Amino acid sequence: MTSLPLGFVVELDRYTRAVDGGRTLVGGFPTRLIRLTARARRLFDADGRTLAVTGRASALLADRLLERGMANPVVGTLPEPSDPRYTVVVPVRDRPRQLDRLLGSVGPGHPVIVVDDASRDRSAVAAVAARHGARLVSLPVNLGPAGARNAGLRRVTTPYVVFADSDIVLAPDTVPTLLRHFADPRVAMAVPRITGLPTAAATNWIGRYESARSSLDLGAHPAAVRPGSPVSWASTACTVARTDVLRDGFDERMRVGEDVDLCWRLLEQGLRVRYEPAVEAAHEHRVHVGDWLLRKAVYGTGAGPLAQRHPEFIAPAVFAPWSLALVTGLLAQRRWSAPAAGILLGGVTLRIARRLDGTRHPHRLAARLTANGAVAALAQTSALLTRHWWPLTAVGCLASRRVRRAAAVAALADIALEYRFDREGLDPVRYGLARRLDDLAYGTGVWLSALKGRSLTALRPRIVR
Repeated sequence: MTSLPLGFVVELDRYTRAVDGGRTLVGGFPTRLIRLTARARRLFDADGRTLAVTGRASALLADRLLERGMANPVVGTLPEPSDPRYTVVVPVRDRPRQLDRLLGSVGPGHPVIVVDDASRDRSAVAAVAARHGARLVSLPVNLGPAGARNAGLRRVTTPYVVFADSDIVLAPDTVPTLLRHFADPRVAMAVPRITGLPTAAATNWIGRYESARSSLDLGAHPAAVRPGSPVSWASTACTVARTDVLRDGFDERMRVGEDVDLCWRLLEQGLRVRYEPAVEAAHEHRVHVGDWLLRKAVYGTGAGPLAQRHPEFIAPAVFAPWSLALVTGLLAQRRWSAPAAGILLGGVTLRIARRLDGTRHPHRLAARLTANGAVAALAQTSALLTRHWWPLTAVGCLASRRVRRAAAVAALADIALEYRFDREGLDPVRYGLARRLDDLAYGTGVWLSALKGRSLTALRPRIVR
């Protein structure tokens, strides 16, 4: 891989803190500390958070910050590819109305390959493809999303390929903006933010919940996609990728989770995947309760196959030994729990402060890092109790008052914290009900996949030092 080109601009991530007057950077996933030399500090703009590549030194520093998740490209400043040609591949099974809507949003001048994955009404799909001038590939048997995408990928001759599901609507600037990320030669794939498509049906309570908390919506902040970070996977409901790096394509043995598998395989090859919420693709969410619950459960069934392929990435929670001790002590709900937690947090703060020796106010910074770690550990524990391990929690509630208290606190605290970000006007009661149903359905899918695969890997937290 060649280095970042001249003019490439990165900005420190919102989780990255510049301390000691900009001499030290703390951030990334996992959290790291970088001490900058005087020469390195001069590479940043006056704000101390923006770095433009002007030579070899700045290219190396920018690349290191990107690799550690401490900075993100400023996409609006990046150059367009020298050869921006791309082909749109659309896997579809029936859904002629949605397909017509998507193809109408693609725009002229780009080849489109529609892969009919053994539709029941092939003529309707063929008519829509012909009306929009798209090339039709008709599969004799249903292969699923992975097989259908691969069938289209094998026919792509342009440098880039755009995968778009039939229930997606593309904005005019989505693909051109994502293509700018490929100025970084290590970027293999870039994905936009997936938002809800406004429809009459989407105004019901499930539709409004999905608009606020869709599984496909990865948030409002740009990020490197990597396990163990706020954006740990990327959906291929809409994605742009380099054609040449997708040699093996999608794993056709997987009917669900194939996009996560592809993303993680690219990362294992030392490539990068970027999440760019500056542009969006609208998705027609499922809004009828039965279909919605089934889809959530299906998402959960992908955990088992992913655990077989990527056991180091699939853990439902990641704890340090001290954070595991913290949550274990608090869950015990004994008189000593709170004092012991306080002593533990104090000890961790002192230990981190020693590692920060040489920085200004090491104890203040260490206290902040310890608090962040404690909050993350408690949030993950809440998710285990209410989502991944809910069958165990339900059994425990029948036998233990302490489990009932822990489950109630976890469920209510989760709703209270997440509801702050709801912008769809859904009342707290229905939001909370949808949140819990979401967790129950997904967790059911995870357990079904674990039982089918006879492995608890997808349910087992990971302990890291």
